[in-house]
Amino acid sequence: MKRNYYTLVGIALIALPSWGQQKTQPHAKDTTVNRTVVVEQEYTPDLLDASKINVLPPVEEPIVSKKEVEYAITPAPAGTIPTNQMQAYIGKEVQAATLPGYARLGYGNYGNLDLLGNYLFRLSSKDRLNLNFKMDGMDGKLNNLPYQEETRWDAFYYRTRANVDYTHQFSNLDLNVAGDFGLSNFNFKPESINGKQKFTSGSMRVGLASIDETLPIHFNAATGLLLYQRQHNLSSATSPKETQVHTQANVSGSISEEQRIHVALTMNNLFYKEIDFQNYTALSLNPYYELNNDSWLLHLGAHVDMAFGFGKSMRVSPDVTAQYAFSDSYVAYIKATGGKRVNDFRQLEALCPYGEFALTDLDAPQATSKQMEDTYEQLNATLGFKASPYPGLWFNLYGGYQNLKDLVFNDVVNTAPLSSFLAFEQTDAHNTYIGAEVSYDYKEIVSLSAAGKYRKWSSDELLALYIQPASEFTFNANVRPIAALTLNVGYNYIARKEVAELGKMSPVNNLHIGATYQLFKGISVYARVNNLLNKKYQYYLGYATEGVNFLGGLSFQF
Repeated sequence: MKRNYYTLVGIALIALPSWGQQKTQPHAKDTTVNRTVVVEQEYTPDLLDASKINVLPPVEEPIVSKKEVEYAITPAPAGTIPTNQMQAYIGKEVQAATLPGYARLGYGNYGNLDLLGNYLFRLSSKDRLNLNFKMDGMDGKLNNLPYQEETRWDAFYYRTRANVDYTHQFSNLDLNVAGDFGLSNFNFKPESINGKQKFTSGSMRVGLASIDETLPIHFNAATGLLLYQRQHNLSSATSPKETQVHTQANVSGSISEEQRIHVALTMNNLFYKEIDFQNYTALSLNPYYELNNDSWLLHLGAHVDMAFGFGKSMRVSPDVTAQYAFSDSYVAYIKATGGKRVNDFRQLEALCPYGEFALTDLDAPQATSKQMEDTYEQLNATLGFKASPYPGLWFNLYGGYQNLKDLVFNDVVNTAPLSSFLAFEQTDAHNTYIGAEVSYDYKEIVSLSAAGKYRKWSSDELLALYIQPASEFTFNANVRPIAALTLNVGYNYIARKEVAELGKMSPVNNLHIGATYQLFKGISVYARVNNLLNKKYQYYLGYATEGVNFLGGLSFQF
């Protein structure tokens, strides 16, 4: 306390003289920049412990020196990148597998039979075995044309088909081995020479196909042995047999992502027994170039068909298609195609099961059967336009010209009173045609389709035009009002050309309805009624079809 007191007294004594001088003396004008302070009494206090007073140095702002950033520009090996990073989760999309088995069993009036069974064995991820069996037909009394109601014909026709198909997938190609069996049992009209017929067929084939899309060359090839026998044949005392080796191959090479070149080959070696037919070989070559991009689809090629041993030695026809898409929904196209159709026993059964081989001379002691030339489509040119102006709606308008060589048709041959048969004959024919197709689908609830076609035929053999379709119309509608029920209604109409002296064959006029209802999971009941209008018409010359007929049964998925 005493030290503080002395300090305050010293400060006061120093200040008093200065204050008094300022009061008594007037301010004089200084001529110098700095004023002079006169200290009359100097006093220096004693500061105890002065050495302990810390004097802080002036504070200087810190200076931060800039340093250039250096980047690592030397490459780092990929092995230095961590490989145990967490990967993004991607869900695996698995398509629901369809049930491998299907069976159907139905029966109706006229002895209508419908049997179908199919089962797919998934032996492994690379092996598939498919078994299929089918049997259908009828057995009932039909009108005996041309006698109509005067007599009835006790007709029957049953077809049986069985198939086994095995596929093994290697790393770069597929191996396919398959076999077929077929049997057709039916009878001719009562006034025919023979009362019944029996066709037996079988085949076995093996094929290879490349599946590696990265390869510049792709190929597929298959060869098989086809057997066929016609028992109780009219034109031969024995049953004629046909053995055929069928070979088919296609090799293609890529020019670019949009362009490919193909060379296709088909060869049929036919051998006959128990009938006076010539063995022969039919060879078809089909080289073509394809361009496929967003706007254009071009297919430029030709069919070169040769025959050795029987038939025309060589024929050539075009194989050209040009298609331009204005957008995804509007397409204009033009086609010019052709080619050979081998008239083997299988093809002739499909054309007319009641047909027999014509006899070269009915009055000869030993009649000789007439061998059929292969039908050749010299030209089938079409110009058309397809469009889809509304989602689910498609229509197709087209017109064209067709030229056929050695067209097969049937002629009624009378050999004796009340003894006749349908003989296969051939002639050249051509026609111009126009047509339209339209379809509409809505969310698997409604499916509608309709198609119409008109043909104008011309041929030197008028009988060949008697059975040919002049105008055709088909309509089909499927409706699913509830998930378990599907309803179907359809209509087929085929009008034939009027031929002088023969008149005009009654048109095919078939209105049909059907329904399928799922009783339980995998079990459904179905029914179908044909020829609701009970019209009298014929698909094959002289052979009437059934009147109103129905078929119903059960189907199973397992």
